[in-house]
Amino acid sequence: MVDQAIEKAKTLVEALDWIREFRDKTTVIKLGGSVLDNPESLHHILVDILFMETVGMRPVIVHGGGKRISKAMEQAGISANFIHGRRVTDKATLDIVERVLANETNEFLAKEFEKIGGRAMTLNFESTPVLFGEPLNMQAPSGERLDLGFVGRVTKVDRPVIDNLCHAGKVPFIPSMCVTDSGQKLNVNADTAATVVAQQLCADKLVMLSDVNGVLANTDDPTSTISSLTATDAKRLIGEGAISEGMIPKVEACLETIERGVRKVHIIDGRLRHSLLLETFTTDGIGTVIAKES
Repeated sequence: MVDQAIEKAKTLVEALDWIREFRDKTTVIKLGGSVLDNPESLHHILVDILFMETVGMRPVIVHGGGKRISKAMEQAGISANFIHGRRVTDKATLDIVERVLANETNEFLAKEFEKIGGRAMTLNFESTPVLFGEPLNMQAPSGERLDLGFVGRVTKVDRPVIDNLCHAGKVPFIPSMCVTDSGQKLNVNADTAATVVAQQLCADKLVMLSDVNGVLANTDDPTSTISSLTATDAKRLIGEGAISEGMIPKVEACLETIERGVRKVHIIDGRLRHSLLLETFTTDGIGTVIAKES
């Protein structure tokens, strides 16, 4: 028993330097994917977030809810259609996105966080929206404009509201939807929303919870995680084809975030128990961190 207690103490001591470094620093966490549909994984992620806030960090949560939206659309008899990874959003789909993502999922996450002792604030259209934007303009390779419907991109974040909540010890939960100057609500990709939030909050880091454990040196070997990359290394691996398929847009979003002032971006597997704490407060981490050149 004493040996076990000593090992626990050693773990805390290892985390001490990281806790001191990240105290009073903002970390944006993108939450979504399979984590939302796995109660056990979600519980451990929320416990990690509570730990981070308790030791003086300022976590800000940006979440999606794609699988929940698709399920609700299926129940309503509406087929889901995607173009270049973006959900085509007509009026009926937008109503479902707002109900499922901005209301139900946002409220659910905040309540689950408060169940374990945290203090949460929902920042949705019924409380205080903080993401503002414009319709997303996408083009096909031929140059033809792609009509995605009510899909947008975030151009402005209400930073004072978020900063004030963090100073008050509350964790903001932000759904990935925005509103235009004219009041039109728009569906936004959660990865891109999180990157803009991190940029405009001048966050110290952005953590992307994924279904993979980071960037792999060998895509056929899930144990070949590259623990750290510079921006130059990441661009080189994309050019060489080592980073491919669905990981390319995620890494490119990470690179853009770094170029706009965020110091580090982490890609980790949110299904792994306490992945946030392992990545943040241990020397080796468990995912991939992409950072500027030293």
